[in-house]
Amino acid sequence: MTPHPDQRYIKALLANDSLMLNEIYTLFAPRIRRMILQNNGSEADAADIFQEALVAIYQRARREEFVLTCPFDAYLYIVCRNRWINTLNKSGSQQVTFTDTAGYNTGEDSFKEAEITRQQYERRSLLLQKLGELGEGCRQLLELSWSGLPLEEVANKLKNTYGYIRKKKSECMAKLAALVKKSPQFSNLQW
Repeated sequence: MTPHPDQRYIKALLANDSLMLNEIYTLFAPRIRRMILQNNGSEADAADIFQEALVAIYQRARREEFVLTCPFDAYLYIVCRNRWINTLNKSGSQQVTFTDTAGYNTGEDSFKEAEITRQQYERRSLLLQKLGELGEGCRQLLELSWSGLPLEEVANKLKNTYGYIRKKKSECMAKLAALVKKSPQFSNLQW
């Protein structure tokens, strides 16, 4: 997956690059502020939502190898919008009219890419959850094989033959696939 040129904003968040963080606030905060104000929010709400969104993006990027495949402004807008909708739903507000997308690259491709990114994150989370439910042997074998090591090296590390490790990996993958398919989230993730 090729990262979008705006991946630099993700790197800036991870590095706590004050110049780039100022750029993020300067370029994107006013638009988020306007969106929140036009949808029953206050200045304080806008600041909170913007900050929460940046923290959420930072935490996600820190937990996994996050590759931005759409423009940062579109991704940030969707994160802020979803957080604001959740806030309004919790407070019982019903009047929401998100009409201000001016200045955002929120074309169909951006929304589609953001949705694909969300689905990939949820699929990965489900896989990791189910991987944790496997026995230690299967978990270790799969993690080593997914790390990029050739199966011969995995066999050496686990002090087994290549043939055994190959067969065992297949069995472990089948167990993992069965656990994933039994999960209630499986049907919602459009595998």
